[in-house]
Amino acid sequence: MNALRLVTIWVFWLCAGGGVYSYALYPLVVYFAARLFGRRRSAPSLDETGLPEISLLIAAHNEEAVIAGRVQNAMELDYPREKLQIVIACDGSTDRTAELVKPFAGQGVRLIDYSARRGKATVLNDAMGQLTGQIVLLSDANTYTDASAARNLVRWFIDPSVGAVCGRLVLTDPESGKNVDSLYWRYETFLKKQESRLGALLGSNGAIYAIRRELLQPIPNSTIIDDFVIPLRAKQRSGCDIVYDSDAVAREETAPDVATEFRRRSRIGAGGWQAIGMLWRLLDPARGWIAFTFFSHKILRWLCPFFLVLMVVSNLMLCRQRVYGILMAAQVTFYAAALVGRHVPKGMPLNKLLRLANMFASMNAALLVGFFRWISGPQTGIWRPTRRVA
Repeated sequence: MNALRLVTIWVFWLCAGGGVYSYALYPLVVYFAARLFGRRRSAPSLDETGLPEISLLIAAHNEEAVIAGRVQNAMELDYPREKLQIVIACDGSTDRTAELVKPFAGQGVRLIDYSARRGKATVLNDAMGQLTGQIVLLSDANTYTDASAARNLVRWFIDPSVGAVCGRLVLTDPESGKNVDSLYWRYETFLKKQESRLGALLGSNGAIYAIRRELLQPIPNSTIIDDFVIPLRAKQRSGCDIVYDSDAVAREETAPDVATEFRRRSRIGAGGWQAIGMLWRLLDPARGWIAFTFFSHKILRWLCPFFLVLMVVSNLMLCRQRVYGILMAAQVTFYAAALVGRHVPKGMPLNKLLRLANMFASMNAALLVGFFRWISGPQTGIWRPTRRVA
């Protein structure tokens, strides 16, 4: 066996192993690790007389379709109004977003209307200095939170070791409003629960999370995935715990079409590579379980598109051997199924499997696009809002 062939075999199996571990084996490993070494934390009881002041901060750009409903939803939180500050920070909106928020000023809602669009991270940084709460809740303009969400998040901060709390995001259909949590979303939620038990939760859901005001520090203005970077930078600096609370619920509509979802995922992919430069110190094994979850859940996941490409290339070079010919046929069949899965109607046999194959392939394609977007030049925090259903 010549050296090139040996290297090719190693490349194929290392890439296959990396992909299988990241998506299939890691969930099993983190599950058993959480059972053996983690702890199930119980939420502390909340003393009604000692409720802290909180600030709810929402950054918005051209959200006229949903902003009035979002503000009304925020005002319906089951939390004393005198201890709840609601801040809507408009990032250079060119529609009626700011105009629709203004009538709520007499009801304790603060509007910060930035005339020039600069990106979400810049808006968050500038708005931080105007928050008065001891605890800051961050959310999105198209998110609707359960009335009990604020109390459920805040109760964890009775424990001084807790620095941030991530709530549970439920995905809904834009037209019907019904719960449409996919298998993949339930899979990611499962991982969050296990990582939380290990004290190694990775970031938060941007739709619903809370952080101590003193830990909320400015982030680089170019930051793309702020909900990932903000909590983990706080953990990197202070060693605080980030916990997951499945009882703090928010609801958000899914993307209306495949193109929008692909654009969103490619942006997240670029943000992931960008975040490594900010958070690489968390990969130090001396930091404990967070190094393990960060590498296994994120770094390997972001590398997976390259694993898939190298598997195809190396497999083609090995096809003359029967076993690799079979493996090549299996890869071709999978990607063909992924293409079919993009157009398969509901109710068709194997519908879920085909759609799962399509989701896996498109997600990794988006991550690959995100990587090249990242290396192509400096990134900005400016985002394009998803089309909303009013």
